[in-house]
Amino acid sequence: MSEQAVPSRPNPVLRGIGRALEITVFNSRWLLAPFYVGLVVSLAVLFLKFIRMLWEFILHAPGAKSTDTILDALSLIDVTLVANLILIVVFSGYENFVSRIDTSGNRNWPTWMTMIDFAGLKQKLLASIVAISAIHVLEAFLNIDAAFDATRMTWLVAVHLVFVISALLLALSDRWSVDRRE
Repeated sequence: MSEQAVPSRPNPVLRGIGRALEITVFNSRWLLAPFYVGLVVSLAVLFLKFIRMLWEFILHAPGAKSTDTILDALSLIDVTLVANLILIVVFSGYENFVSRIDTSGNRNWPTWMTMIDFAGLKQKLLASIVAISAIHVLEAFLNIDAAFDATRMTWLVAVHLVFVISALLLALSDRWSVDRRE
């Protein structure tokens, strides 16, 4: 005689514990919400910094050399790129990891804000970092007459190249993973 295995029913207590654990893990995503609120506060602080930089730019521009004006403008662009980076992280991170954002009541809502998936988020983050790094390298080149430091310039260019290569490799790996899925 052969014994047939009778399917065992999970213990209701264990099933309840497992369900409670799943609910706890699922709801833990809300622990990220204060991080995004903190990033919004940092965006406000960055805005105040931008206003101060813009005011100083306006005051000093009439008597400044053209390279100084360009450097100040690049500094404003740099802060703007960082602000864009924070905004991208806040919207796409919240949307991807915490909760959907209801955009139905606002016709001015930019469509990209709820369309960025995690792969797109990584690419946008790295592209912003590459742009910020490029601005710092450009600022160093524009200041080359003042105090040329070959070691510092080499490190700036090397770090920028690492960012560029990382962005290219990330884009290629995302493209390969999409090709494999299709």
